[in-house]
Amino acid sequence: MLTGESMPVKKEISDDVSAGTINKNGVLEIQVKTIGNDTLLAKIIKFVEDAQATKAPIAKLADIISGKFVPIVMIIATVSGLLWSFKGPEFALTIFVSVLVIACPCALGLATPTAIMVASGRAANEGILFKNSETLEIAHKADAIVFDKTGTITNGKPVITDIITKGIDKNELLKIVFSGEKFSEHPIATSICNYAEENSIKAYSIADFKVLVGQGISYKIDDENVLIGKHIKISDEYLTQFNELSSQGKTVVLVEIGNQFKGMIAVADTLRDQSSELVAQLEKLGIETYMLTGDNEQTANAIASSVGIKNVVSNVLPNEKAEHIEKLQKQGKTVIMVGDGINDAPALTLADIGISVSSGTDIAMESSDIVLLNDNILQIITALKLSKKTITNIKQNLFWAFIYNLLFIPVASGVLHIFGGPVLNPMFAAFAMSLSSFSVVTNALRLNKIKL
Repeated sequence: MLTGESMPVKKEISDDVSAGTINKNGVLEIQVKTIGNDTLLAKIIKFVEDAQATKAPIAKLADIISGKFVPIVMIIATVSGLLWSFKGPEFALTIFVSVLVIACPCALGLATPTAIMVASGRAANEGILFKNSETLEIAHKADAIVFDKTGTITNGKPVITDIITKGIDKNELLKIVFSGEKFSEHPIATSICNYAEENSIKAYSIADFKVLVGQGISYKIDDENVLIGKHIKISDEYLTQFNELSSQGKTVVLVEIGNQFKGMIAVADTLRDQSSELVAQLEKLGIETYMLTGDNEQTANAIASSVGIKNVVSNVLPNEKAEHIEKLQKQGKTVIMVGDGINDAPALTLADIGISVSSGTDIAMESSDIVLLNDNILQIITALKLSKKTITNIKQNLFWAFIYNLLFIPVASGVLHIFGGPVLNPMFAAFAMSLSSFSVVTNALRLNKIKL
């Protein structure tokens, strides 16, 4: 629940256990060390609240420009009206009004929010939920992305990956193992049972079922002893295969029937189909990839190696994940965190952008800035590309809106009239001003048609 490991962890006397986690076998006598605000869950909530409070808002470029532009235009309009006052109050008023109307910063004000609105709608159609406009604006600057392992890079559910037998048919071995594992609550047992049921394998009747705490299970089929677990003697021939499977981060269950080794079943939390492709595309975009996980070092390194992630940190707690995010930020990186569990919440909040999958926990989705609605993690690439296109679109809008004002303010202030040219009628100024807004909105709507 807290570390994100996909397999149960063996606990000894004097080890710490967390409230809300599940004891799979045996009886526990527990000494309560912390309650209320001192519990790990309370600390996680505090980490999230502190991170939310310290996340800096992004200044809007249009607001900055408009804040300086409007007073300048007021001064230009007033000065122009006064300078042309010698031609009468009506002429001076025409110049004054024309400058104000032509310079109305409607287009500047529309440049950013219109593009953001269109892009957010486009993202929703692609299965991506941006929870705020700031996220859409800064995603294009990301140069580091940090992944949780379980449920993000992997599917989060252990499944059978290998079945190796010695002198027995695979289906027969599986049938014997399924007969006992159906009475166990262990996650490995669940994965074996699911596999057997998917392959229409029926179970034998068993007797003398026993759970051997920390070792496995034993039972009898037709008076023949069956032992399933880790501590079973195997020959050197099969020991090599056992070590190879273990080095790949897989949990290997050994099977003994009639006091003889008969095979092994490897179980692992499998990779999402898109994980390797996602990492490859991120590297093409020049974004560094990292993996932070509470899982053990061997499993973490095996998973990271299989998808191409070079930077791996294992055995981390929720607050330590947040510390690693902060460390990357202090190096000047714009960091994306991708996770799905309660243990990812502090890191998701502290990161410049937090991304969660919709199958994740409520607190993960609440703490994140982007939610992938269809669990397709390749949509991270789509989100980054859309952010880049949106920023380009906003810059285009601001450029044209600003250039339009620079070109037409002199005309409205009567510069052409000095050389015998016409005076800009306020009605035409209003029409030109509306055209600038129309062009900005039209340009923003192009985001609906771009290819991602």
